[in-house]
Amino acid sequence: MSSKKIKAMIVDDERYSRDELKHLLSHYEEIDVIDEADSGESAVIKCLHQQPDVVFLDVEMPKLNGMETAKSLKQLKHVPLIVFATAYPDFAVEAFRFDAVDYLVKPFDEEQLNETVQRLLEKIAPPEGPISLERPVSKLAIESEEGIVYIQPEEILYLYRDERVTRIVGKDEEYEVKTPLKDLEARLKDFSFFRIHKSYLVNLNYVLRLIPWFNGAYHLELKGHKEKLSVSRNYVKALRTKLEL
Repeated sequence: MSSKKIKAMIVDDERYSRDELKHLLSHYEEIDVIDEADSGESAVIKCLHQQPDVVFLDVEMPKLNGMETAKSLKQLKHVPLIVFATAYPDFAVEAFRFDAVDYLVKPFDEEQLNETVQRLLEKIAPPEGPISLERPVSKLAIESEEGIVYIQPEEILYLYRDERVTRIVGKDEEYEVKTPLKDLEARLKDFSFFRIHKSYLVNLNYVLRLIPWFNGAYHLELKGHKEKLSVSRNYVKALRTKLEL
């Protein structure tokens, strides 16, 4: 991972929302919140001088709202990435019209924010140097009553959260662990796993086809697996970007 930190600016007319998001982002050493703004007008001026890499932008603001602010930011010489913040979960379609990296729904969810940060890291701070074709030797350790089982990440089809446990579905076996899905996602970050739903993480190497379902959502078919997985409409665009040439 690159040692360069991602410069972020938080724009929201409510101080509580700014403080909450700043606190959550402080848990990520890769993110450096360089400034805040309480209006769209102030944000444009500050971005002009400070050139942040990403702007976490509230949608519902007086005078210059989030949409209008994003449009103004697109005119700058150094155009920052945009992550919208909104209290309305059905805002995704409009957000992507502005090529937003993501949108966060208030009140902020830590798991959703983690997914957003991972997308930002992929876009802004890719690994330095030539990409190695060799995978790490490390295996995923699963603790069971019989001892510790070591699994090759390449043998895992997908993982999903089922109430208080996480189930790991492999080519030949299925495992059950108490480890949260987001923790396993972090441990598997060097492999081809991708979030398709807040409760599902899939190995892209086994993706066979995307099947349209309804309301912008899709079903995902995996090689060697009969059960189809649901792809949340919030993840469809990012998934296709990841998969397609």
